[in-house]
Amino acid sequence: MSAEYESWAREVRRMAGERRAVILAHNYQVPWIQDVADHVGDSLALSRQAGETEADLIVFCGVHFMAETAKILSPQKTVLIPDLEAGCSLAASITADQLRVWKAEHPGAVVVAYVNTSAEVKAESDICCTSSNAVEVVRSIPKDREILFLPDMFLGAHVERQSGRKMHVWMGECHVHAGIGAEEMQAKALAEPDAELMIHPECGCSTSAIYLLSEGVLPADRTKILSTGGMVEEASRSSASKFLVATETGILHQLRKAAPDKVFEPVNEYAVCRYMKTITPEKLLRSLEDMVFEVTVPEDIRVRAHRAVERMIEIAPASVAGHTSVTAS
Repeated sequence: MSAEYESWAREVRRMAGERRAVILAHNYQVPWIQDVADHVGDSLALSRQAGETEADLIVFCGVHFMAETAKILSPQKTVLIPDLEAGCSLAASITADQLRVWKAEHPGAVVVAYVNTSAEVKAESDICCTSSNAVEVVRSIPKDREILFLPDMFLGAHVERQSGRKMHVWMGECHVHAGIGAEEMQAKALAEPDAELMIHPECGCSTSAIYLLSEGVLPADRTKILSTGGMVEEASRSSASKFLVATETGILHQLRKAAPDKVFEPVNEYAVCRYMKTITPEKLLRSLEDMVFEVTVPEDIRVRAHRAVERMIEIAPASVAGHTSVTAS
């Protein structure tokens, strides 16, 4: 580590200690923030940490819906996000008003909301899910119930395939994952016959990957569709020495830390979320010093959203969260 990092990190940890704060960081954050955080992980892991922490203050280095989820689970705690501009193109693809109209068109349907949604949307939903437990969540719903799945169309298609359930899927997408194309993914995989391919289910290439698996174009034994948490686990346990990674490039830092003797390359080196990257080391320190920016959720919305998030956490056992296997069926 550089002297500059060490000086900054000492000050961050000193301030965090004074504030009785816990720092949570998503896998897509910049390396310095990942390294100074108390906990780094995917949405499900960080949701659990937010609900279990004994700290007085949660500083969430992620995007706004994640900080809202922390507040939903820990209403008595102060939750800060270092930059209010840390939004999410996927979460912005559906509003609570739009969801209410959709629900009216399908009375009695079970609403499954990906955690990449606003608190207001969660409040209108029956159960939340993450990319690591979405299949389990959908399988838990009685087969005679209609399902509305939102907002990610690529994750929805993946869940339909894996669960065998037909759903109504909202046509939203993450602008970063949508930009990772099937052709570049296939070309890289074919050019690297010994590398393992890890694909996030939000990726635009994920549905194509499942089709290519079924056609035998991609090798089933070295193609995995995984959440970011699942990727970190896979990097440690796999016997492969090289990995091609189809998701936001911030995950590469955690992968290289988990398996420093292995090689990790992005399928698309330009897959960078500008919202995640609005949170800088300087902004994290300022957040602790000045107690900015506080994230709040109206209590009536929080209570309803809390039910949906809690149901998600209850369904996915911690021992299996993060890993989704794919077979060429």
